[in-house]
Amino acid sequence: MLSNLARETRFLAKDRGALFWLALALTLSVIAVSFGVAEVREQRSTIATLTKEDAADRQNALKTQEDWGGAAYYALHFTYAPPSDFAFAAMGQRDSSPWKHRIKMLALEGQIHEADTRNADFGLVGRFDFAFLAACVAPLLLILLLYDLRASERTARRHDLLVATAGSSSRLWFPRAFVRVAALALLLLIPLWIAAIMQGTSFVITAQASMILVGALLVWWVITELISRIDALPSILLTSMIGVWLALAILMPAISKAAIDANNPVPDGGEILLLQRETVNDAWDLPKDDTMLPFAALYPELSDHVQIDEGFEWKWYYAFQQMGDEKASPLSQQYRGARLARDRQAGLVSYLSPASFVERGFERLAGTDAASMIAYEDNVRNFHAGLRAFHYPLMFPEVPYDAALLNDLPIYDPNPSSHDPSP
Repeated sequence: MLSNLARETRFLAKDRGALFWLALALTLSVIAVSFGVAEVREQRSTIATLTKEDAADRQNALKTQEDWGGAAYYALHFTYAPPSDFAFAAMGQRDSSPWKHRIKMLALEGQIHEADTRNADFGLVGRFDFAFLAACVAPLLLILLLYDLRASERTARRHDLLVATAGSSSRLWFPRAFVRVAALALLLLIPLWIAAIMQGTSFVITAQASMILVGALLVWWVITELISRIDALPSILLTSMIGVWLALAILMPAISKAAIDANNPVPDGGEILLLQRETVNDAWDLPKDDTMLPFAALYPELSDHVQIDEGFEWKWYYAFQQMGDEKASPLSQQYRGARLARDRQAGLVSYLSPASFVERGFERLAGTDAASMIAYEDNVRNFHAGLRAFHYPLMFPEVPYDAALLNDLPIYDPNPSSHDPSP
């Protein structure tokens, strides 16, 4: 067996066509990994800069305040989802979902969904990262390496003689295909491994990503092997394999996405933003009890402090900000639940599409999948709830203002203990 592999390796070294495709695979892998590393470096730099500037800006804003309401209003807090050590391989939902916000203690849903926009360029063409290379481009390269192994020998009328000389078909074609598949996998993975070491990616995640890629190549190897056994011209076999690739890598994901989206309608983020803002704006013209009584029902521990004696009081202002979030909450939960439902169903359908399975697998390992981005939104909501829990006991009982207490303001933690959102 080893002698057969050595023989096929020598043959491969003389095949200029195969060497071209293998060189292209290495080049594309280097490009994809380089793009990903550069993007992660830029995002980390942005986070570091904004974190520093945010702390200084908040400190300056708080210096001039004289009451709890003003301190809560003018203090902004930078929140973000840092890229993981493997995000360079799969940017995933970070291209289409916000991964940073600067919030204050006003109605939160509007602040979250105000940035609920898609990157138009990436929405059309996508990002060329390693996940895309592994999912969609690598199968094409494998097809180009394997499609004419048998057919070219049939065309040259050497097929039967080669099989007879080898003793069996498997002893001839398996080593030849194995060497090419192994070379392709190795050339794709070497840049990934180097980048993983540079980025400090754990061995377990790197190994899992490698197994996903190798497993996908084995699936496509089986597909090409079955088709290549057909006695047909190389051009016909290549067309057939490309057709299967189009069906599994392009058509299946596109059709399933359309069906899943139709089955799980998602409210537009703008609808949530509009509902929350209308509720807040309408509160200015409503009797104050229409705001304070529902607020007291939410916070019974503050019910003795909801009486409004003046035309404007900060506690009334923040109470109707809270009511804006409460009014938008059902629509926001529907938005969140539908996105998770779409993601779960897409995960099931991905078992029918090797390309989708690979891409989702890489995004999950990189922490850039839909569930991770929803977990970030949940983390922002938890942090905002902590801001309210800090300010309300000071603001509503009208505790005398003491700027020193602001040293205990909640600090945003980008890495909460759990990132497993569920409906």
